Amino acid sequence: MAHPQKKIRRLFELIEPIATVSFSAEVDRAFREVGMRNFWDAYFAGRAAALGTAPAEVVDAAFYNFADGEVARHIPWVWGRISPADAIVLRERVSAEVLRDKLDDFDDLGGVDLPRIAELATRAAISAPTDGRVLYAGLRSLAVPDEPVAKLWHATTLLREHRGDGHIAALMTHGIGGIESHALYAASLGSTLERFGRTHHLPRPLLASVTSGLQDRGLLERDGRLTELGRRTRQRVEDLTDELAAPPYEVLDTAELDELIAGLQPIFDATHEEIPIE
Repeated sequence: MAHPQKKIRRLFELIEPIATVSFSAEVDRAFREVGMRNFWDAYFAGRAAALGTAPAEVVDAAFYNFADGEVARHIPWVWGRISPADAIVLRERVSAEVLRDKLDDFDDLGGVDLPRIAELATRAAISAPTDGRVLYAGLRSLAVPDEPVAKLWHATTLLREHRGDGHIAALMTHGIGGIESHALYAASLGSTLERFGRTHHLPRPLLASVTSGLQDRGLLERDGRLTELGRRTRQRVEDLTDELAAPPYEVLDTAELDELIAGLQPIFDATHEEIPIE
């Protein structure tokens, strides 16, 4: 059944810190122990593993918002140090450990029935069509863990990548490129590409070109702030992303969706922290 978009948006906010424990220092450390050189080796090995040994061009297309050549610095190099199958196992194991530790350290989960919340999230996560959703489809091909914490992490990761695939479609619909999306997001935070964590390392001429292009299109002011058109465009992208993120939750009725939201709230409270990944 269809649900209000504000609830779909809230679910995105609640699942994000649960899924993104995969980008934590603990997961990074585990990947470095098997030969990864840096955070981005670990990032690509973990996040792209469900695509198998797809070449850098395919991973770049699926991830969308990396600059030319960034993916190729890591793919296929990482597959000489760990196989995609082993990367999947490592990422799930350590992510579940991190999530479990966060929940154990948190004082008040409010009597949440974790197996029940993991089951509701999983029902949603495996229910949506995979058409046009490359990363989501790759994750859907993996076995669902039995253990509740690992199961919850897996479900939220599926839901995150389902939304991410839809976000790319929304950006493309509105003619916003990958690095351009970072520029608009940075501007919404009062920052710039040169200072933004995901892009500050990129060549200055590239960043200047992207910024200039958005200014010429009337999306950014000359001082880097969003124009009114820029704000409206970014909001339209977010609204369409929310709309495209809704299908997984249609398998749940209103009471089940509200139960999922209520159950995720204390888990969110236990896991929420700033993660430098858009």
